[in-house]
Amino acid sequence: QVQLAESGGGSVNSGGSLRLSCASSGLTYRTYCLAWFRKTPGKEREGVASGDPDGNTNYADSVKGRVTISVDSAKNTLDLEINSLEPADTAVYYCAADRVPRCGILTAGYEFNYWGTGTQVTVSS
Repeated sequence: QVQLAESGGGSVNSGGSLRLSCASSGLTYRTYCLAWFRKTPGKEREGVASGDPDGNTNYADSVKGRVTISVDSAKNTLDLEINSLEPADTAVYYCAADRVPRCGILTAGYEFNYWGTGTQVTVSS
């Protein structure tokens, strides 16, 4: 059974950085699409970044240049580093995994069946 658990969220000032981590069990990294999503109240869930089994990464335009997704297969963790944080980045961040056919296309993530419970990121101006 695939299990995911996020950590690393918190409150930061605008311009700061955070590193979110997703601990996983029950999956083989090289066969799953791994992704980070975020959700703010009143808005649809947004794909932030994804990494496919071949090691290709993809980022949403809203975070491109400020975000890096990385996988440590030895530790079974999926990390998301966010720099130059803005108040618009305030959200609950979720990691997700599944064998989806189009890992490089970031959507709202409805095709993913495995999710963590989320970690809150709050950015103040």
